[in-house]
Amino acid sequence: MTDDQVKILVREWERVRLGTKDYIESMPEDKLSFRPVPEVLSFAGQFLHVADANYVFASAAFGLENAHQGKSENKPELQGRPALLDFVLGSYDFIVKGIQSLEPKALDEEVPFFKWTMARHLLLSKALEHHAHHRGQTAIYFRLNGIQPPSEGLF
Repeated sequence: MTDDQVKILVREWERVRLGTKDYIESMPEDKLSFRPVPEVLSFAGQFLHVADANYVFASAAFGLENAHQGKSENKPELQGRPALLDFVLGSYDFIVKGIQSLEPKALDEEVPFFKWTMARHLLLSKALEHHAHHRGQTAIYFRLNGIQPPSEGLF
């Protein structure tokens, strides 16, 4: 990757961080635990799951220890808005700092990720795809509660 490509990658992760913040702040506090059906994650659980995955993807991409092992969506202390925001947004900050810590060429290096091997930048793209999948699901949670979801903030 080039310096310009790294800048674009950082901007994209900062953009999705802001979109996630907007989604979490836009859901009323009493709806953070909302689940459309018992078998799916709550609204807060969706974002805690994304944060867990962000840490897993980034730890592999940057060769760092994952300090947040486990399923955060099951932790009651993370269900309120302040703790939820802190934990979730911290996962995006972890990714941005990781990108900024590497030389641009290092983002093209292949790294192991479970049973696969792929370039660091591709691993980060997979993380972005995972983020979009789950944040998109939460748009439905807004609608089921009669609330207009925030913009997807693509640009």
